[in-house]
Amino acid sequence: MEVDAVRTDPLRHETPMLALPLFEDDERLEGRVAAIDERLAGLIGRARSAGDFRGRAEDLLLLYRPGRQLGAERVVLVGMGKRQECQEEALRRAAARAVREAERIRVTRLSFLVDASLPVEAERAAQAVAEGGVLAAWRFRELKTGAGEPEPPVEVELLELVGWEAASAAVERAAGEGSIGAGAENLARTLAARPPNLETPARLAEMAKDIAEEVGLKATILDPVGILAEEMHALLAVARGSQEEPRFIILEYLGAGDDARPVVLVGKGLTFDAGGISIKPAKGMEEMKYDMSGGAAVIAALKAIAELRLEANVVGLVPATENLPSGSALKPSDVIRTRAGKTVEVVNTDAEGRLVLADALAYALSYDPAAIVDAATLTGSCVVALGHHASGLLSNDDALLEEIRAAGERTGERCWPLPLWEDYRRQLDSDVADLMNVGGRPAGTITAAGFLKEFVGQVPWAHLDIAGTAWGEGTAPYHRKGPTGVPARLFIDWVKSRVR
Repeated sequence: MEVDAVRTDPLRHETPMLALPLFEDDERLEGRVAAIDERLAGLIGRARSAGDFRGRAEDLLLLYRPGRQLGAERVVLVGMGKRQECQEEALRRAAARAVREAERIRVTRLSFLVDASLPVEAERAAQAVAEGGVLAAWRFRELKTGAGEPEPPVEVELLELVGWEAASAAVERAAGEGSIGAGAENLARTLAARPPNLETPARLAEMAKDIAEEVGLKATILDPVGILAEEMHALLAVARGSQEEPRFIILEYLGAGDDARPVVLVGKGLTFDAGGISIKPAKGMEEMKYDMSGGAAVIAALKAIAELRLEANVVGLVPATENLPSGSALKPSDVIRTRAGKTVEVVNTDAEGRLVLADALAYALSYDPAAIVDAATLTGSCVVALGHHASGLLSNDDALLEEIRAAGERTGERCWPLPLWEDYRRQLDSDVADLMNVGGRPAGTITAAGFLKEFVGQVPWAHLDIAGTAWGEGTAPYHRKGPTGVPARLFIDWVKSRVR
């Protein structure tokens, strides 16, 4: 989807559909909305008076112009809820719902009113509307042939932000940043949606390399020989059950000069996870192609950071492999050595994500980073604890934890802190190795993060468990069934917040 901020009179602007955000606690129509209602012969006011449209967050009403007193052929009223509670997320959702309505009636161009009537400053509003529209427009159809479809779905190709303020340089820049960030998250969704027979670890690495060349990132791809040279034995141990070779993907963005310490983003890249010898139940196993969602978000975030030319040094690391059962697969009770030198007793081979991340986190230390943030679909326990509305957040640094939590609030990709007390460490004690890879059922999300904490030293580090937020039926109007791209936009926002 293309996003364009235009200086135009919304009353005269010719468009197939004009979206008007309206609030439930506004006593009267004012400003441009009142003027548009006059051109519509009072249709908006009558719909409100009759109770057909109350302005609640779920309300939507499509109106057609009487005669040609208005440039728009249709006006869609989008409920915003209470004015005093309006934040960026409400605008994202409103834009997404307008896009869904445009898709329904097969309109390919949509205009959205962004002006001083909104209780969010113009730049923030423009970015949020752009994000919501672009995110809503994503649809995974690259493998569809169209056979058996009565007609293919319509895509909204252009989202216009209209209003007198909409063409200022700051608003144009904000809309562009929103489009880039949402586009990156859509890229992460596409990577996660591709089937594992087409997106193998090697193919994911090639796509990351292509993306790097496109936007000017430095890409280094380690094959099994290179991975062994870096002593990433845990990654190799997980990979040995599959015929597909593992890859270790390194993306580097240098936007702040050689002397600035980088931040490192790490994402779990399991292109398919059957659980290994500790095999998963058959029901729902097809969803395990999404187990590389953290890695997809890292690749997408690096792309956007480069496109935005942020003044920061950022490294992205993605350990990519499959986890399958075979005669050569890792076995429960095996003891493996990690890059950090610590030994791990493998109690459950389905707890493989923390193994590959352990090597990646240890590798991250070689950059002397200012901070490390990782994202992984790591534990079902996190879904039990937080459902599908928030990612789990654990950290060894209170300031970094608050930075990530705030970025989650700004982007609508909320995360909730869980404790990481040393008391939980005892659950990982092993009789035969330095630690076990699982600590039992109690506090599974916490002990998984505690395992990762063993490999970050004293560097400020935060872990995002996205098992409940990376895919699903969609908890927001801008989602569809499948991958969400979380936390690509959170990553981008967090890096941006450190340099502005």
